[in-house]
Amino acid sequence: MKIIAAIVLLSIAALYGGFLIAGRDVKQLEEKIANIIEKPLEKYTFENLRKTKFPESLITVGRLIEEKDEYVSQMFYFNINNKKVSGLLNTPKEEGIYPVVIMLRGYVPKEIYETGMGTKRAGEVFAKNGFITLAPDFLGYGESDNPSEIVMEERFQTYTTLLPLFSSLGNLNEGLTASYSGTIKADTEKVGLWGHSNGGQIALSTLAISGKKYPTVLWAPVSKPFPYSILYYTDDIEDHGKGLRRVVANFEKDYDAELYSTSNFYSWINAPIEIHQGIDDEAVPLKWSNQLVKDLEKSRRPSGPEARRDVAYFTYPNSDHNLMPEGWDLAITRSTSFFREHLSE
Repeated sequence: MKIIAAIVLLSIAALYGGFLIAGRDVKQLEEKIANIIEKPLEKYTFENLRKTKFPESLITVGRLIEEKDEYVSQMFYFNINNKKVSGLLNTPKEEGIYPVVIMLRGYVPKEIYETGMGTKRAGEVFAKNGFITLAPDFLGYGESDNPSEIVMEERFQTYTTLLPLFSSLGNLNEGLTASYSGTIKADTEKVGLWGHSNGGQIALSTLAISGKKYPTVLWAPVSKPFPYSILYYTDDIEDHGKGLRRVVANFEKDYDAELYSTSNFYSWINAPIEIHQGIDDEAVPLKWSNQLVKDLEKSRRPSGPEARRDVAYFTYPNSDHNLMPEGWDLAITRSTSFFREHLSE
């Protein structure tokens, strides 16, 4: 550690125009070094993640979960920073080359979570309609390795899980070939995103950070600024959010939360988006999605080949956070049509 600190000290000194020998200057530099060392979460700001190159990983196909007449469900795995991430893979049964939809679930307590929860039903419909789906469990869930023990870092690791998956999609066919002998292949030039609830927030964040133009469907996405977006749900916690508020307060002592808030970076999004919202949703209130649509349209880039298309927005009466009991069938039909339109061109 002393050697590393010395190297950093010399580097900073060089930036100041040479070696500094005054005691006061050395003390100031030591304070700067301490700042760097003691702020490990700065690498997760949107600006810094945007500059980060995420390495590729092999995507392997694992054990069979379920086999039906029209689709097959299996485990899949990839690695990030020497940590294994598991997830659910759905593939059509018939031989062919298919577009890919990455699916992001909402919050599920770890003690009840099973691979596929939150995406399974919709993923099966997409597979029946000619799409390969990948639904990562994220660190700490399913068969994945554990996340960081730092609460806030665990949250940010959802982005650094999904972004490497983006980078690794070119390797998907290697895993599929090993499982299907080449009869089922992915068209990794045609990729879409589907996100529900907190998965919608992750989708918006990774679209902004990556600049990807993946056509995206969001169901009841969490879209309020961070950290309000997590503090809103503290009434459901046993201690009424006391512990989480302490974590957030400590975080904001050292970091500017605005640099981690998706809502500040909508102008970076280049993808066409379709949003579905239940009018009776209490977990993500209707007014949140109403505002999100306005904010996305307001932040749209000027007209031209790089401009993001307008946002399509559908609301469903008598429908809750899961678009039940009345909206689910119509929402999945519209979502399927959206992906077919944008990924079958």
